Amino acid sequence: MSTEYVEKREHGYWVAGSRVSLDSIVYAFLNGQPAESIVHSFPVLNLEQVYGAITYYLGHRSEIDAYLSEGRAAYEAQREAARAANPMLYKRLADARQHQS
Repeated sequence: MSTEYVEKREHGYWVAGSRVSLDSIVYAFLNGQPAESIVHSFPVLNLEQVYGAITYYLGHRSEIDAYLSEGRAAYEAQREAARAANPMLYKRLADARQHQS
C-alpha cells in the first residue's frame, strides 16, 4: 500500500492534505532539525507525514533542489525590486538597525 505524502499544487510542493509547504520541511531538515523537532514546529503534521516528506525530498532531490533554487532566485529578484522601488525606506531600516547595535 502506497501513501502519498507530498502533492504538487499551485506551482509548489505541499505536504499532502495540509497547508505546510515542502520547502519548510526541507529547509528545517537541511538545517539539521530532527523530524521530531519539525513536528513541534508544524503541529498540524504528524511524525509519519514529516518522515514521508523528507523521504520524498531524498527520492527527488535534484528536482526539489532545482525548485528551491528557483524560489530563492525569485525571492531575491522581488527583494531587489522592492529596494529599487523604495530606497529611502530601506535606508531608514538600515539606519535603525545600526542604531540598535
